[in-house]
Amino acid sequence: MRKSKLKSMTIAEASDYFDDHDIFEFEDTKEVTDMKFKLQKKKYIGVNMQLFKKIRNKAKKLHTSEETLIQKWLQEKVR
Repeated sequence: MRKSKLKSMTIAEASDYFDDHDIFEFEDTKEVTDMKFKLQKKKYIGVNMQLFKKIRNKAKKLHTSEETLIQKWLQEKVR
């Protein structure tokens, strides 16, 4: 099967296809043997629920996540 056909498959179609076929049937497929991930360390802090509700409402109005909004505000304050 050509790669272009694989790209146009739905997840269900791809699942059915690979039930009967092996990924290594493709000539240029290589097995990944060593992967490295750099994890970002995060510190979680408690926030008063009433304050968090205000943050959530503000984030919704700005079409962003609460975490993104809080990160932005903290970055502005620590400069």
